[in-house]
Amino acid sequence: MLTVNLYQQLNSTANVTSTTLDRVPIRASRSSERGAGALKAIVWTLILASFVYVCVKVIPALVSEYEFQDGIQTVARFASVSRQTPEQIRTNVLSEAQKADIAINPEDIKIEALSGNIKINADYSVTIDLIVYQWTLNFHPSASNSALV
Repeated sequence: MLTVNLYQQLNSTANVTSTTLDRVPIRASRSSERGAGALKAIVWTLILASFVYVCVKVIPALVSEYEFQDGIQTVARFASVSRQTPEQIRTNVLSEAQKADIAINPEDIKIEALSGNIKINADYSVTIDLIVYQWTLNFHPSASNSALV
């Protein structure tokens, strides 16, 4: 019964006369629109693309800094246990910097070793080329470990 009613409704609407079509209002053509929606879409796409580009350039430097921070924390722990000299500690910190692909000078690594208490401070900068701007990120990782005795 339901299918018969739907079929009859479809047939009745299919028999449209030309007088019915004359009464249907015709929309104005879209050529009169200014295109502000398209411009807004382009601007937001450019903003999103530039955000992704900056993230792709910056995030590896931040991950390297995190790995280096973790590495010098490990060096500080082992240095206090094994009673390493400041030069041995500096060599270990430089090897951690190489593992994290960080270019750091030995002079930029400050080490304080007093009666088993180790403090390591490092200062370095990474310049990121963003085509239109050179962004310099300054990092100051540090680690310390106190002697157990």
